Amino acid sequence: MAALITNIGELTTNVSRDGDLAGTITDAAVLIEGTRIAWVGPAADAPAPVAGMGTVDAAGRAVIPGFVDSHTHLVFGGDRADEFEARMTGTPYAAGGIRRTVAATRGASDEALRARLAGFVTELHAQGTTTFEIKTGYGLTVHDEARLARLAAEVTPEVTFLGAHVVPAEFAERRDEYVDLVVGEMLRACAAHSRWIDVFCERGAFTADESERILAAGVAHGLLPRVHGNQLGHGEGVRLAVAAGAASVDHCTYLDDADVAALAGSQTVATLLPGVEFSTRQPYPDARRLIDAGVTVAIASDCNPGSSFTSSMPLMIALAVREMGMTPSEAVWAATAGGARALRRDDVGAIAPGMRADLVLLDAPTRVHLAYRPGVPLIASVWKDGVGL
Repeated sequence: MAALITNIGELTTNVSRDGDLAGTITDAAVLIEGTRIAWVGPAADAPAPVAGMGTVDAAGRAVIPGFVDSHTHLVFGGDRADEFEARMTGTPYAAGGIRRTVAATRGASDEALRARLAGFVTELHAQGTTTFEIKTGYGLTVHDEARLARLAAEVTPEVTFLGAHVVPAEFAERRDEYVDLVVGEMLRACAAHSRWIDVFCERGAFTADESERILAAGVAHGLLPRVHGNQLGHGEGVRLAVAAGAASVDHCTYLDDADVAALAGSQTVATLLPGVEFSTRQPYPDARRLIDAGVTVAIASDCNPGSSFTSSMPLMIALAVREMGMTPSEAVWAATAGGARALRRDDVGAIAPGMRADLVLLDAPTRVHLAYRPGVPLIASVWKDGVGL
């Protein structure tokens, strides 16, 4: 099947040209053939429609690549609204709340978890997200981590094994034994369903030495590394990620000059999660500092029940522009091409021939409206692999 989207007022290709990071084409058209993009350019030069080709009139509205959400935790049970309410009245955020979700998740059936996950996927698609990663980390037993990885793999190839989320309560006095479990039986049970290995390198979670051991074990099983780091304070997460060749280090709220320099001299993406700062009242990361230093920046939702219970990438864009020093074009790039780089994907995040036909039609004339009109539903249509959702 072929389809021509024409009369696009502003097309964001993310194919940089003449200093324009967004690779903007005005009065544009896009030809989709099957699951891929076949042609991109000015509408006046578009291929003539042929028999059987569908056409979509964008009516002067903007088209952008589908969002790439490179950090989510979507398979879980329970609810932690009470923690959010407490934070809004002054209780500080701490990583220990994860254990509440672990208990609820262990008690939930596969059917309940699968149904909730399906709801989140529908929610993501409705908000323009066409590629997303899902982490485990709310099971923390061999059986439960394996089933979370298996359920996540039913809806995305971007599954991350995060057995090293926190040390569960039953191992509180035996953390060395828990690390042994993570790098041994638990990893073996989850590797077949996963592409990535992650670790929460943070006070209250895992030390740098423990994190290094866990990442190395994952790599030995064929998984690619990524890291949660520098969320709650200055620490070793960023430098650990760079040394491990991690695709991404996520949070990056507290960085010193050495952290920024390490990122700038590496292929590791700094993935910023502004929904967390919104929900926890922590300081927002300084995206401007990172971008000006030459660091590749992505933004993602970190959708999870404790510190960022939102799946809205448009909201992440608005927060990045308002609170983190990014321009609208930089924020849209970070939510699309940046996320693709954080997942080491070269087939999504841009609109160009040969790329997957993952596109979003905005009910707005420009991408700037994603930040200019926060909270307004601007997603008019979404295509995933050339199919309208």
